[in-house]
Order: sequence, then C-alpha cells, then structure tokens
Amino acid sequence: MTDNTKIKPAHLQRAAFVYVRQSTAAQVERNRESTQRQYRLVERAISLGWTRERVTLIDEDQGRSGASTEGRTGFAKLTTAVGLRHVGIVLALEVSRMARNNADWYRLLDLCGMTDTLIADEDGLYHPGLFNDRLVLGLKGTMSEAELHVLRARLQGGIRNKAARGELYRGLPVGFVRGDQDGEVRLHPDEAVRGAIRTIFERFAETGSARQVWLWLRSQELSFPLQSNRLPEIRWVTPTYHAVHSVLTSPIYAGAYVYGKTRREHYVDDAGQIRKRTRHLPRADWSVLLPNHHDGFIDWETYQGNQARIAKNTRPRAHHPGGAVREGAALLQGLATCGRCGRRLKVHYEGRASSPGYHCPGSVLVNGRGSFCLRVGAGRVDQAVADSFLTAVAPAGVEAAMAAETTLEAAHDAALKQWRLEAERSRYETERAERRYRAVEPENRLVARGLEAEWEKRLREQAAAEAELGRREQQRPRQLTGEERDKIRALGSNLNHVWSATTTTDRDRKELLGTLIEEVNIAVEREKFLAHLTLRYRGGVLSKFDVELRRQHIPTMRNDETTIDLARRLAPHYPDAVIAGILNRQGKRSPRGERFTANKISSLRNYWKLPRFRKQEPSLDGELVTVTKAAEILGIAPGTVHRWILDGFIVGEQLTQGAPWRIRMTAELRSKFIEEERPGYVSMIEATKRLGVTRQTVLQRVKRGDLHAVHLARGKRKGLRIKVNDEHPDLFGPTS
Repeated sequence: MTDNTKIKPAHLQRAAFVYVRQSTAAQVERNRESTQRQYRLVERAISLGWTRERVTLIDEDQGRSGASTEGRTGFAKLTTAVGLRHVGIVLALEVSRMARNNADWYRLLDLCGMTDTLIADEDGLYHPGLFNDRLVLGLKGTMSEAELHVLRARLQGGIRNKAARGELYRGLPVGFVRGDQDGEVRLHPDEAVRGAIRTIFERFAETGSARQVWLWLRSQELSFPLQSNRLPEIRWVTPTYHAVHSVLTSPIYAGAYVYGKTRREHYVDDAGQIRKRTRHLPRADWSVLLPNHHDGFIDWETYQGNQARIAKNTRPRAHHPGGAVREGAALLQGLATCGRCGRRLKVHYEGRASSPGYHCPGSVLVNGRGSFCLRVGAGRVDQAVADSFLTAVAPAGVEAAMAAETTLEAAHDAALKQWRLEAERSRYETERAERRYRAVEPENRLVARGLEAEWEKRLREQAAAEAELGRREQQRPRQLTGEERDKIRALGSNLNHVWSATTTTDRDRKELLGTLIEEVNIAVEREKFLAHLTLRYRGGVLSKFDVELRRQHIPTMRNDETTIDLARRLAPHYPDAVIAGILNRQGKRSPRGERFTANKISSLRNYWKLPRFRKQEPSLDGELVTVTKAAEILGIAPGTVHRWILDGFIVGEQLTQGAPWRIRMTAELRSKFIEEERPGYVSMIEATKRLGVTRQTVLQRVKRGDLHAVHLARGKRKGLRIKVNDEHPDLFGPTS
C-alpha cells in the first residue's frame, strides 16, 4: 500500500528520479516487458503529484550488473543529486534495480534519510528516516543480495559442471574450430594455418627459445594467422613475440582442456582504492585439466617439457642454473653455481678488455662490510670446462658435424613450405575475388567498381607471393658433394678445430655446453689459489677437477717490480698525489704495508730516477683532458661521461686500473654531440623495439661500429639517438 501522506510540499518542489536498469544486454533485448514496466514509473510519479517537467528518467545503466557501483554512471548521478537535496523521491520497480549490494544500498538509504528523500517501489512508499520504513528497506536489500548470491551460485555451478565435462569454450585460439557436437574441438581446416602453428613448435624444438622462434619468423618474412572470436575470418599479419609465446604456452595446442587458469582478485592499492587484478594460478590449482581432450599440435609430455624450457629461460630460480643463452664471452653464463651457498652465479665484465668473470649475488659481512662469497675470473675456469666438454663429446663429433647440414635444410624447407601455402592461399583469394566480381550485376556500377578494385588488389598480392616463392626456391641451400662430406667428417672427428674456429660464436659455444652440461659448481680456495669445479652432466654423471688460479704477489720490504713499473708508466702523465691514489685503489702498499702518499711517490720517483709530470701541449689529433673538463666542453654531466665511456660511446684512455680516465677531444668526438634532432636517428627505447634486442646489445653494436649513434644534448628527451636501418630488421637475428 502507498501512504501518500508521507509526501510533503517540500518533496514536490524537488525532482522525482525514476531509475531504470537491466542486468545484461540480453535482458534488455529479450525481457522488454520489465523495461516497459520500469518506464511506466514516470506515470506513477505524476500520479503522486509531480509534474512531468520535474520527473527525471535515468536509464544509463542498461545492461549493467547491480552487484557493485563500478561502471554505473546513472546510479552515480542519482546519488549525487540526492546528496545535493535535488531529489524528492526515488522510484524503482524494486530494490534490486537500484542495488544488489548491501554496502551500496545502505549508503543510498543514509543519503536519503539525511536529505529527507522518499523511496518508492511497486510495494509502497517509504521514508528512510523513519524506523519502520528503514527496517523494511533494509530487509529488502538483504533479500536482494541473498538472491544475487543464489543466482550467482547456480550460474557458477552450471559453468563448473560444463567445464568439468570439457564442453565449455568461451573462445578458441587460432588453429582450432568448433566441431558439430557440443564441446567438440577440431584442428583448423586451412592447411596454411596448421602449417604456421606447427612451424612454431618445430623451431622451438630446435632453438629452445620463444624469442629465437620469433626472430626466425621475422627473418624469413613469414606471416602469422590471426583469428578473432567476433570475426572468424583469418587475417595474416606480421608475427609478434606475444603471439608466438601464447602459442607455445597455451595447453590447448597440446590437446588438453583447461579451465580456471586464472583468478580475479580484489585488493586495496596504496591510495586506498579497491582494484581488481587477474592472478595466474600454478598448474596444481587449475580447476579442470583434461589431457587428450582433442587433437593437438603436440602431445602433453612435449608441452610440459616446453614449459620447463621457457620457465628456465625467463625465470631461473636463485639456487638453480638456467636462463636463455645470451651474447657475451662468459662461457658458463646460466650454468655456474656457487660452491658455498648454491646460488646461480652472475656474470660481470671488467677492465679495458672487458674480461669476463663470475660472482655470487649473495653477499656476506666481512669486517663490517658487504663482500661477495665468491668472485673469480672466467678465463682459466672456462678453458678447463671447455676441455672437459670436448673430451666428453669427442666420440659424437662426426654425428654432430653431419647434423648441421640436416638442420639447415630442415629450416629452409619449413620456411619454403609456409611460402608455398601462402602462394596457394593468395591464388584462392584471387579466384574468390574474381567470382564475386563476375557475379555482380553490371548495372550496379558502384558495387562493381569496388569488387574490381578488390580483385586487382588480390592479383597484386598473388604476384608478389609467387615472386617471393620463386626467389626462395632458387635460394635453396646447396647440397654437399661426397668430397665435402668427407671433409666435414674429418673436421667433426676433431671438435677442437670447430670449437676454436672464428666462425663459431660465443653463443654457439654456450648452446653446445647447454646440450650436455646442466650445472657447473665452483668453489674457491683463495689461500691455495685453487678453484674446485664439479660438472653435472645430463643424466646425473659428475666430473670433478681443480683449476689453478692466478697467484697474487706477496709484498716485501722493498717495492715490488709491478709497483715500480706501474709508477714508471704513470709518472709522465700524472702528479705524485694522483699516482698515490691510483696505487692505493689497486691495493698496492709501501714496503712497510702502508698506503702511498704524495711524499712516498716523490721519494720512489727520485730513487728510481723516474720522469716528472709535465703538462703536455695539445696534439694535432686532439687534446687529452680529464672527465670533468670533457663534460664541460661537451655540455654534459661528468657522470654521463663515465657512463658513455663504459658503454663504448666515448673512447677513453686509462693507463691502468684505477687511473683517472682521459678523453682525447677530437673533431669526431665533438660531432657526436648535437643540439638538434637529426632525421633517421631514434631514441634508445625505439631502437630496441625496432631491432627486437636489449639496450645492452644495442650499445655493444654501437661500440663495435655496427650502429652509429649521437648524443642529443638539449631538450626534454636528451640522450642517445641511434641510426636504425629499417631495411634490415634481422640485424640481430639468430646466429647460424
């Protein structure tokens, strides 16, 4: 019943708000009777005394759930108007239309009670400020929330039951289509699509890296099929790393049905706002996992092995070896572990020659200071491991050498097969465009012209695809003759020659080691100048041996020869105080074990008749200046100069370790620092995106001269600019 006595003149002077909502778009489309009933609430507001001009209809939340206020602009507009005392009454078909969440519902009740705003539904008229009405409204809100819980539980139960049978699919990735039966999944009928997916798995089996697969696809200029749930037609696009990684990590390609891999969670951020996030669950927490559910591109065992390889490449654990093979001279990168704490050793490069070394990232306190529990040079250790490896694989040398030709031929055939399918698909698209053009009525010139243009476009694409196919067929790797095979067998019998060949890169050597060795544990005895190595081969076989390390010079009561030689080299270039600092930084001490001072250096120089420092006159090829002076001339910070020296962008001179850097200010160096942008040069971030490599790799190529770089000294985006040749996207492709 409606108690119209609750309506006061003050209520009629304010507006009447009619709130309309349906939970889903399907309800809006199909359940129109409910929508019409809600719209008729406008007439009820008029019957209660409000004029039509004072009735406001809010229907912005059609197709929105009432479980929360997120995304409900209409409800937000309603609560704002109520809080500003612009509303006299709020009308809704039922309480559930306004909110199915008690927190949102009671917030609205509190606002209405404080602002003297009435609430009306089909059952009656209420004043939230009155106890009995507030009690009834609160009970209705609780029942509405309970109803939502029951509906959601029923829906989720049905979804879980259907998923447990392997029949629930919200969408299929590219390479699969739905079958005739409920829940049936089949491989895509297009051979080109299936071939593209199989090529990804075949290349990953050879390289063991998702990134290497992606780079190979780019180098071969192969396209990748893209399929949308809304548009079932296949589109061929340039492959992305995300697409390749998704194919390799999705269990559906292994013939498995999976449900519940992720979970939606709510959390409170630093600003106190409630946010949502998607958490990827471990395999043990997946709700449903049905192996052998349908035909896949690989089996389940192969999928599990692939995931282990990908996890090892991307997320190696602290106490376990692993990591993708990268550029660098450190042979045991990803394989070396600490003999003291078991952590995976990290790689460092030091000195003018960038000599590699290994250190343990777990530091310990020594005399109140942090110190690495292991730090050793890589030279002798890497050589000992390489010798042990070559000795172990010597019997398989011939087979390994002959497998190179087979691998090269297989890679070429895989790319050629995809291009043949591409040409065939292009011919089909051309024929279909021709049939569509010939089927249109000639009088319909607007449609005919559009179809003719489409036909011409397909003809051009077909010609380009067939031309590329012909070019690649002509570039087939040449088959080896019998004489050449004999030479390869002779070379394979002696892997030492292959290992030390100039054509064999550091990356190749690391990949060879990774095929046989799982871990190299290193323990160092500094007192005995020994490194104890334990090699763990695949299969569990262990090999232990010791490596003698470089011995340190023991100080005597007179200056050792290295100190004197170093002082002799430094004396013409630096004052006595600077020389003392250099010797101290290198750990040199006087005959009595004391730190060097300017006076001690002066005495040493006078005794050994070393030359005195004199400021040199500027030479024709540029003046030698300090880092501070170079920073002043170039208009950059001294720290930036040090960074560019280490990265190889600026060539610096350092007579010995610990000596001040000196930069020769040549015209070429000055030309690298510009004031305005140059065409063809991009930022470091853009260069890494275009080339598909890391910042460190770009800097290495700049240092070697493969890429040209300049430094932009002004503007908000000052810094390095790299000249990238877009015609060679495979500049950093995988080495053969």
